[in-house]
Amino acid sequence: MTRASLDKQPHEVASMFDDVAANYDLTNDVLSLGQDRVWRREVARAVDARPAEKVLDLAAGTATSSLPFAATGAYVVPCDFSVGMLRVGKQRHPWLPFTAGDATKLPFRDETFDAVTISFGLRNVQGTEAALRELYRVTKPGGRVVICEFSQPTWAPFRTVYTEYLMRALPPVARAVSSNPDAYVYLAESIRAWPDQAGLAELLQKAGWSKVAWRNLTGGVVALHRGVRP
Repeated sequence: MTRASLDKQPHEVASMFDDVAANYDLTNDVLSLGQDRVWRREVARAVDARPAEKVLDLAAGTATSSLPFAATGAYVVPCDFSVGMLRVGKQRHPWLPFTAGDATKLPFRDETFDAVTISFGLRNVQGTEAALRELYRVTKPGGRVVICEFSQPTWAPFRTVYTEYLMRALPPVARAVSSNPDAYVYLAESIRAWPDQAGLAELLQKAGWSKVAWRNLTGGVVALHRGVRP
């Protein structure tokens, strides 16, 4: 298997990420033209992790996204269903409590975390609504969710250029820097098929989250959604 289909069979997606784990962070930096660093800084600000808080970083991969939370003194749990990603992350950051888990069946008790977050992983889950309900379940009352995900550029001319980049420029760039370029073709297709900003906000509300809002980053290429568990 080299490329997961858009029906997101969990074992296929996990295998795909296992294949690209070693160079995943570098590849993302190249393909996003360095913007992924900006996006992660905005996620850290939105989560606003504090000392002694418990933070779940879902779809954490190698835990690059988890480090800013740990730096605040929070107890952060990097969780992912790709064992290959977790293995690479554990080699780099052995002090972090890496945990293997499916977003739709999280291995945590009810009301465990003060904050839950997932960056660029929700669209790869088979069962978006189930994952949002699981995040709700493991969050304490008054706790917060932050989702950073690719979305729809708000300016129509830029949206056209962006779509062309995804489907034409991204694959050859991925072939040059990734160990599994077909995986990035899947990722491009999954971005095109993903709900827009309002669509994801509606799914969050349906899962029970309140005070749902979003903010566009890079002209809507990425959207940062937030919510609070009542």
